[in-house]
Amino acid sequence: MDDTRYPTSLGMSDADSITLLGKDLAGELMGQVSFGELAFWLVSMRRPTPGELRLFEATLVALADHGFTLSAIAARLTYFSAPESVQGAIAAGILGGGSRFLGVTEDTARFLASALAAQPEPPPADQPGWDRLATEVLVQHREARRGPVPGLGHPVHKTEEPRNPVLLRIACEEDRYGSHLELFTAIGRVSAQVFGRHLPLNGAGMCGAVLADLGLPVELLRGFALLARTAGLLGQLAEERRAPIANQVYASVDRHVRYVDPDAQTEQCDPGETAPPPPTDLP
Repeated sequence: MDDTRYPTSLGMSDADSITLLGKDLAGELMGQVSFGELAFWLVSMRRPTPGELRLFEATLVALADHGFTLSAIAARLTYFSAPESVQGAIAAGILGGGSRFLGVTEDTARFLASALAAQPEPPPADQPGWDRLATEVLVQHREARRGPVPGLGHPVHKTEEPRNPVLLRIACEEDRYGSHLELFTAIGRVSAQVFGRHLPLNGAGMCGAVLADLGLPVELLRGFALLARTAGLLGQLAEERRAPIANQVYASVDRHVRYVDPDAQTEQCDPGETAPPPPTDLP
């Protein structure tokens, strides 16, 4: 007899019941636990408090959709090409979650957590102390030539990200304004002094600081960004069915293609222009 066992604290089922997180799925969870609460619970193995849940779900809403982003365009084009594959279209939309889009949530949290872990002293007790720490962190980052600071800068919102004040307000109201948010907001205050120009904190980075302060593992925070964006992509596909634009996007690109000799790469730009550097301040 095979006595192999595969332990789990998540879900299992038998002929008569389904158990999830030690609870009866049908009798104790369905209709009584929100999807956001369940997502938090599945990862952290603890049920969030009402305040934690409010802040957590605010981050999911903040990350769900921003209009015709790269992920939305990729999903719509794939759905146009293969309308029988909803899963393929959604996958196409989330596969690009990386250092410039969506992945910034996790990258920012990792950056903040690493900076905090490297400090030999307890966290600062006041704003000037956080500002000094943020300055040290940014100067070290700049001198080490590690590239853009995760969560700093936005291609559209050049002054202030509209999502940030709301997330900060909810974090304060729910007493979940922790060390990651303290350091991140301090970075926003001192970055112009270090880099010589104003770069606003972006919302994806703010979500990373929020999720880290909620105690969720920073190594999995990209997954929460993808979870939120999946809902947005489903909405994009629903709209593509109602008001399709994918064929128009494809046709527009196709009409504007022009051949460039591979030995004359500079010809890719208009006369008198230089090729722009790759963007470094995307959310």
